[in-house]
Amino acid sequence: MTDPVTTTETPSETSKPEAAPGESRAFAANVARLLHMMVHSVYSDRDVFLRELISNAADACERLRYEAIANPGLLGDDPKPRITLAIDADAHRLTLEDNGIGMSRAELIQALGTIAHSGTKAFLERLDAAQGDTTNLIGQFGVGFYSAFMVADKVDVISRRAGSDEAWQWSSDGKGTFTVTPVELAEAPARGTRVVLHLMEDAKPYTERFRLQRIIKDQSGHVPVPITLIDKPGGEASEVTDGAALWTKPKSEITADEYTDFYRSAAGQFDTPALTIHVHAEGRQEYSLLAFVPSVKPFDLSDPERKGRLKLYVKRVFITDDAEILPRYLRFVRGLVDSADLPLNVSREMIQESPVLAAIRKSVTGRVLSVLEKLAGRDGTAYADVWANFGAVLKEGLCEDFERRETLLGLARFKTTASGDDWRSLKDYAGALRENQTAIYYIAGDDAARLAASPHLEGFRARGIEVLLLDDPVDSFWVTLGPDFEGKPFRSVTQGAADLAAIPLLDASTPAAPEVPPAVADFLAFIKTSLGDDVADVRASDRLTDSAVCIVASEAGPDRQLEKILASAGRLGTAAKPILEVNPRHERIVRLAGLGEQEQSLREDVAHLLLDEARILDGDRPRDPRTYVERLGRLIGRGLPAAG
Repeated sequence: MTDPVTTTETPSETSKPEAAPGESRAFAANVARLLHMMVHSVYSDRDVFLRELISNAADACERLRYEAIANPGLLGDDPKPRITLAIDADAHRLTLEDNGIGMSRAELIQALGTIAHSGTKAFLERLDAAQGDTTNLIGQFGVGFYSAFMVADKVDVISRRAGSDEAWQWSSDGKGTFTVTPVELAEAPARGTRVVLHLMEDAKPYTERFRLQRIIKDQSGHVPVPITLIDKPGGEASEVTDGAALWTKPKSEITADEYTDFYRSAAGQFDTPALTIHVHAEGRQEYSLLAFVPSVKPFDLSDPERKGRLKLYVKRVFITDDAEILPRYLRFVRGLVDSADLPLNVSREMIQESPVLAAIRKSVTGRVLSVLEKLAGRDGTAYADVWANFGAVLKEGLCEDFERRETLLGLARFKTTASGDDWRSLKDYAGALRENQTAIYYIAGDDAARLAASPHLEGFRARGIEVLLLDDPVDSFWVTLGPDFEGKPFRSVTQGAADLAAIPLLDASTPAAPEVPPAVADFLAFIKTSLGDDVADVRASDRLTDSAVCIVASEAGPDRQLEKILASAGRLGTAAKPILEVNPRHERIVRLAGLGEQEQSLREDVAHLLLDEARILDGDRPRDPRTYVERLGRLIGRGLPAAG
């Protein structure tokens, strides 16, 4: 091997790599600064260096495959592509070798000196001007190889181009210069490239077999080239990946068991997927989607950060599992997207702003929702199981995704006062509207059984009006954002006046809105005076048929359940005064209205007890439990016989 010749000349930006054998060259700009930016600005995970090197190796194998179409002799007697990773823990060395196209001396200088050749100064200027948005620049300038210097204080690249009888070595410590020297053929690969990393002391864990296997499977498990690992000098090679990417195969060639095995491996789940979505999209965006809806709730479904769990690949190379490919209300979907259009060397920090990813995101979201719609129309029972698991999450989209609100409302399923244990769609609800019914009625709370027993529903049941029972926390929010279904707005039965008089009762013999007797009207006025600032109003109710009282929210503020949620979260300043509705036909109310003025103290106690009764029926506690008990005690005492 010829000794390198050192020179201090800096090649111009336009100079061609016409260096003599054994020449040492200076990078054309401040590489130390560039490497600092690579390590600290572009990549946040050191493991990524292996992904970058494997990506380069896979590309080299792909290039050979294409060139061999015209020149089959390039393959020689070694037609099968491969990537081999070899560990030498004692020497702190990690070697990655491929049998791809390889590089000549000029290609080595150009490819690994791309920064200098393409203009480091221009790159750095544009990097600064981008203010962090380097999505396109990274791929354009091809600086991914330099991530190797995150773990190595020296890198040797030995390469022999397919069909050539020369081999060359590129070496650098990443601090300003690199050398290119000729290599004896016996010391070089028969074809392809060998990258030798002389690891830093703190990078020694990258010589651990199981760590490398995990990184390869997680980040590069589906590149189209088999990857083998040799865990010690002279050791046997063992296959880590077979080079087959399941999502690239036609669906007709993949069995249900293969889908399930892939799902369990990729998602870390142990169930069988309830739904498999496999799409090869072509057109303005080319990508493959392999996604699964679990049949059981994933453990991280309630993650406060509500992150999605779709992995992103670019040309079968893993990029990140943090890309927001699906909106957060679809975070239960597991799987991956493999794009053919995104730059390969793109960081997880910068990828979110890519316009290509934005287009893919929109397309993938539409496809997932479309498949859910088809399942709902094709197999209502299977879809009901999906909704039972993930409906509460899907409904978050009604608060966040206004563009797709109509689709999400169509997908929504509800338990109602008419459904029993079955789920009802809004289309089902709309088909059962009563005469003169102009709204979709709902009651929100945190317990479906208590909601179904609420006195607020009595007048609606008497008229055969179906009411949605909404017991998910998100329900109290999306219904307030002004949605409607087929022109019918959503209306809470615990807010404002019921306005049920126009809807006929099922029992036609019962008066819809009988006159309130004068004595009862006087008693309601007395209750309002006695309660004072505790209520906004006391009025006769047309929603009550069996219960004596209920409490409702005013028309202007939030409904009762939303008010409770906001109050518990400390986001409600002053709670609105409730409205006490009294059933003027209830026997107890009629009898209480008949008490004379000589029973003034009893009437006052009853007024407050009626309000506390309404609070208890609404799931609250009396405002002043001690006073409530004292009043109740006085009332009980009046009914007891005198002590003998």
